[in-house]
Amino acid sequence: MNYNPMRTTPAKANYSSKDVLVIFGEVFNRGYINGMIEEAQKLGMTVIESTVGRRDKDKNLRALTSEEMAQKNYHCVNIPLEAGFDLETNSSGLSPVEMLKGIKLKEWETKKLDFALIEESRKKGEERFLKYLELWAQEIEKIIPKDSNIIFAHTMAGGFPRAKIVMPAANKVFKGYDERFYSSEKFWNTDIGKLCSISFNEVTARTLKHLIDATGSLRARAESNNAKASYTAYGYHGSETLIDGNYKWQSYSPYLQGFAKLELENIAKDYFEKGINCTVYNCPEILTNSTTIFLGVEVCLYPLLDALKKEGPESEKVSKLFIECQNSLLPDQTISDLLKVTQEYVKNPIITKSYSMENWPQHNFPEHMKYMQLTSQKLINMQASKDNLMTVQLSEVIFKSCGELMFNNSFIKTQPVWWLNHDIIAKTYAAQD
Repeated sequence: MNYNPMRTTPAKANYSSKDVLVIFGEVFNRGYINGMIEEAQKLGMTVIESTVGRRDKDKNLRALTSEEMAQKNYHCVNIPLEAGFDLETNSSGLSPVEMLKGIKLKEWETKKLDFALIEESRKKGEERFLKYLELWAQEIEKIIPKDSNIIFAHTMAGGFPRAKIVMPAANKVFKGYDERFYSSEKFWNTDIGKLCSISFNEVTARTLKHLIDATGSLRARAESNNAKASYTAYGYHGSETLIDGNYKWQSYSPYLQGFAKLELENIAKDYFEKGINCTVYNCPEILTNSTTIFLGVEVCLYPLLDALKKEGPESEKVSKLFIECQNSLLPDQTISDLLKVTQEYVKNPIITKSYSMENWPQHNFPEHMKYMQLTSQKLINMQASKDNLMTVQLSEVIFKSCGELMFNNSFIKTQPVWWLNHDIIAKTYAAQD
């Protein structure tokens, strides 16, 4: 594996107000994409948003209503780009979700699924997605000027089948310890786990391939008018954190979506070799609405404070952030107290054996899950309000800095995969206005 950590900040990109940021996915608050949006808006660029659509009471996919469209902050192409296949019926007359209906908690581990039928649903979902994607591509081609530089920002991820039995099982895998512990490897080898694997791959990875293929004519048109078209995507493959004064790679486990993130990297590499400016940026852990299932992922977010102290000791912005973070703690707690807990965590053999770059992504084990969950809770308990954790501020530092790095780096074809670690994040944040 080629490990490519970005060590120096890229030069400012030569984008201008005539250029366009196209978001391939829906925009939600506190998500990674908001950092790139901010960079585009600074230059007055056009921002085009997409939608995954909505499901009606009969679970039919539909476009947004006029009321829903009115809530959008950017120009939204109202063509439903929901990826995946969990609600697509196959020749049995059932969708994968319906195939899982009625399974009890005691039964899900041994439930057998017909994967020939699931493949029928997958193909049907892909056909539906590609049909709408073609319409979407035609629509944005009408909107974007011929000589505009274009950044396509792929944000699609996830893919948990929307069956009632899946989330209780997933919660045991990602949050359980002691008597509630459940092996992620065991889960991954059940038929429901195998279904999740196929679904994650379809939503998280293959959508990047479909995006690049569908926008080929638009890309060619831009290039024939001396403009650029680039593709960015959000990955995760562990990140370097400051441990005992040195930046060392670590990762969150069990990150089962990691298998699909590896495929996302492979897709980027394939198209990069074909001459297309396509890059996956492996970003550090943050806590968003979509990552709350991975309780414990945020523990390695706190050491970003150590990196900020190291990379921006004279920065007024960093000093202000430290004051805000200190104010979020209980009166008898300090940032030093909190960072002592996180340093003990990242150096503990229970945790260090839970990550290996060569064997990534790794599965969980009982001692690891217990220590991670208890540490997560300990850090939360050090703060004044569970509704206003400092992870919100630190996550914002990361997505804004990642946005700036990705935005500027996208202008020139460099590498198909980059790691944006705490060092470059801290340097970027400290240098921001």
